[in-house]
Amino acid sequence: MADDTAGQAPKIPRIRRTMLGDEVYESLKAMLMDNAFPPDSRLTTDFLAQELEVSRTPVRESLARLETEGLLVKRPMAGYSVAPPLDQRALGDLYTVRLALEPMAARLAAVHATDEQLAALAPTEPRAAPRDRSRYADYRSFVAHDALFHDGVAAAAGNELLRRSIQRLHSHLHTYRLWSHGTDQPIEALREHAKIAEALRARDPEAAEAAMRAHLEGALARLNTAFG
Repeated sequence: MADDTAGQAPKIPRIRRTMLGDEVYESLKAMLMDNAFPPDSRLTTDFLAQELEVSRTPVRESLARLETEGLLVKRPMAGYSVAPPLDQRALGDLYTVRLALEPMAARLAAVHATDEQLAALAPTEPRAAPRDRSRYADYRSFVAHDALFHDGVAAAAGNELLRRSIQRLHSHLHTYRLWSHGTDQPIEALREHAKIAEALRARDPEAAEAAMRAHLEGALARLNTAFG
């Protein structure tokens, strides 16, 4: 009897812990994306666990995940602090790197993508873009779509080092922290994604590279409105 119970017991807490960890991560991520904490604010595990009414373990794990995504900064002997949103210079630096990497990825993808990869890049219709963008929760699905689309292009390029370099930028998180200031980012981005996907399906490297470059340059111009 004891042996049977011991064999079955781990299943429930393991599932529950995963669900709880994801919930804590998403809650903290939403607060950071909504700029709920001032830049450089110190976030402690004990404080957040108390506020969220959870144990320290999922909070600690979530903070580590958010640090790898660049939303938090880990300081020696001081825990985590909130990374400030990009300023205009940092935004320009980010897009300089994106413009060096992602048009190249699109060019390679037009040559190397499998039919399955191209099918997965079918763009979302513009009507799917969120109408309300006052909170991260209102446009989280669009941010996820944007990240998946760009990662899909990078994966289709067939160069894993290039893909990992693009992933490490976490650009979708950093740029959308500015988005709520007001741009037409979602509708325009979806239209531009459609042009990139069209060029990829046509197996046209030059057109795919140009479409990706135009998309990134347009995104940067729209995001610069956040700075007036």
